[in-house]
Amino acid sequence: MSRHPRIAVIGSANIDLTTFTDQFPKPGETIFAQKFDLGFGGKGANQAVAARLCGAEVFMVARLGNDLFGPATIENFKKLGIETTHVKQVEGKSSGVAPIFVDPQGQNRILVVKGANDELKPADVEGAADILMKCDCIVLQFEIPLETVYYAVAFAQRHGVRCIVNPAPAQAVDRSSLNGLDYFVPNESEAEAITGMPVRNIQEAKNCAKELLAGGIRRVIITLGANGSLLAASNMAEHVAAFPVKSIDSTGAGDAFIGSFAVFLGEGLSELEAVRRANLYAALSTSGVGTQKSFYPRKRFDGEWQTHASASSVSSTS
Repeated sequence: MSRHPRIAVIGSANIDLTTFTDQFPKPGETIFAQKFDLGFGGKGANQAVAARLCGAEVFMVARLGNDLFGPATIENFKKLGIETTHVKQVEGKSSGVAPIFVDPQGQNRILVVKGANDELKPADVEGAADILMKCDCIVLQFEIPLETVYYAVAFAQRHGVRCIVNPAPAQAVDRSSLNGLDYFVPNESEAEAITGMPVRNIQEAKNCAKELLAGGIRRVIITLGANGSLLAASNMAEHVAAFPVKSIDSTGAGDAFIGSFAVFLGEGLSELEAVRRANLYAALSTSGVGTQKSFYPRKRFDGEWQTHASASSVSSTS
């Protein structure tokens, strides 16, 4: 690696409130859960942390509430080495929170209260222009106003900066506002919600990606959980297999994929190689509890990569 990519994340910062339970209560019922975990989260913040742990120089653009979570979130960014000049608290608003419920199989159900994340506006993107124009990649999600996402996509195109949009959580999209976008990265349910097309297998994922590409997006990556991911462009569609790991909690795996993919791409790896490594980085994140706390630092990931890549190579030639 000859240089550290410079990555800007324009997005959400939440506090994750994770409950592990064998079952969910019926209306009016109170039951005991197994355990509880509180941690820093939000799709934007998670992706920023993943990128930073993978070795990038990371700049965060976000809005926090005027509450006890605000200063703690900023301090967490600083402790990790993420630049926070454009992370600000908003008077009269709560910080974003995400109650998360995890079942014994590691699958999660998430509610998001956006709070101050809704106060991140196009003017704030313009206010960070001096940093954004010098970055290798701008990363966005849908936990901030869509008008801000569209403005940032247009900003990136005007200034020749690579841009990745993760449409999570899924919402109706003005696809004309994403025309020319470099990378659109939904998971199966998000891709289905946006296109109305089922994504239950690899062929359906290819069909869905083709529909998204028809709107003018340059590259589509559909993450498929245990089935890996699909990388598609106008002239190709390549399935990239997953790496098997023992999954405990899948929360944040998509964010781990996005953040690490941005770094691997910024380091000059090919798209397919960047996707392959991001598949492993995301898979490894499910072997721990929570989001940011489960992300691997680069040295540890590189060791896992050597082991898994070698095993994959032996398997494919045997």
